[in-house]
Amino acid sequence: MIKTKLEFTRIDEYITAQPPNVRSTLKKLRHPIKKAAPESEETIRYQIPAYKFYGMLVNFAAFKNHISFFPTSSGLESFKDKLTSFEISKGTIKFPRI
Repeated sequence: MIKTKLEFTRIDEYITAQPPNVRSTLKKLRHPIKKAAPESEETIRYQIPAYKFYGMLVNFAAFKNHISFFPTSSGLESFKDKLTSFEISKGTIKFPRI
């Protein structure tokens, strides 16, 4: 079986498959997650990086024109006033792709 780029099994594979400038941003998202939740389990869920710790913690993903961070909706609500320069929705923060 030939593995397509949509069949990631590890976060490292997902990050490595992205363009260099996107890889850098994804690593910047990954580092504080691992630091804040060192016992969390890194996994791929819906073909994007995900972290579990007593349930789903956060996900992130690269898209054509942005990078999204998917915290829980309550986590997003807690920091809503500090995120005014970003596009946000109920459970997503979109960062422009550089």
